[in-house]
Amino acid sequence: MGEPIQPILAGRKTLIVGVANEHSIAYGCARAFRAAGSELAITWLNDKARPHVEPLATELGAAITAPLDVSVPGQLEAVFDLIRDRWGRLDNLVHSIAFAPKEDLQGGLLDCSAEGFAKAMDVSCHSFIRMAKLAAPLMTDGGAMFAMSYYGANRVVPNYNVMGPVKAALEASCRYLAYELGPAGIRVHPISPGPLKTRAASGLKDFDLMLNEAAQKAPLGELVDVMDVGFACAYLASDFARRITGDTVYIDGGAHVVA
Repeated sequence: MGEPIQPILAGRKTLIVGVANEHSIAYGCARAFRAAGSELAITWLNDKARPHVEPLATELGAAITAPLDVSVPGQLEAVFDLIRDRWGRLDNLVHSIAFAPKEDLQGGLLDCSAEGFAKAMDVSCHSFIRMAKLAAPLMTDGGAMFAMSYYGANRVVPNYNVMGPVKAALEASCRYLAYELGPAGIRVHPISPGPLKTRAASGLKDFDLMLNEAAQKAPLGELVDVMDVGFACAYLASDFARRITGDTVYIDGGAHVVA
């Protein structure tokens, strides 16, 4: 795989949700967690996505693979039943999915329909809460949960539109889950990567401009990639970060600290 192996997650079990292709943030997380010694469970969205995701799961030696569309009743529960049957426990959960109907995403917030807003909130935010509820009983020795946000949750990013309020809700949900799950030794991390060339991001208007501005603004002077996100999450999942929870972690070359 090309990554230096540091087995800080040896023996851990990790569910990765959101791999679409090799450019996905979720794929970067899967590679990094595997390099750190974790066993993997990887899902794909549907039959159309399966041919793109299954070879990546095979390459990473994923012990469990399954379809998962969080908007289809019963699929989420089926994935966790499979994990319970095969592993009996879970240590880490990576939620890296988001969706808004195109017409609601590409129009301004004023023009976002109630149905589009609800769909975006359900898939991009509430599905993480549902996953957390199913994952927590399997995290018998504690664990870590991750949800992917973006800078547009806290500052206005032109053309981010409805996803700004949705990601803000996701970050707030992570904080409240960190509070509720902390007594069980479960840590919850909202992760805010800089802009990345993913399939999901391609739906945003003028996305190339966002990429150029981010690279120019970042103190480190360059864009992040999916492996940067993956390795940071692997560290946060390890015992080296055992007292860190609840705060949004920015992986953006420092761009968020620059006015």
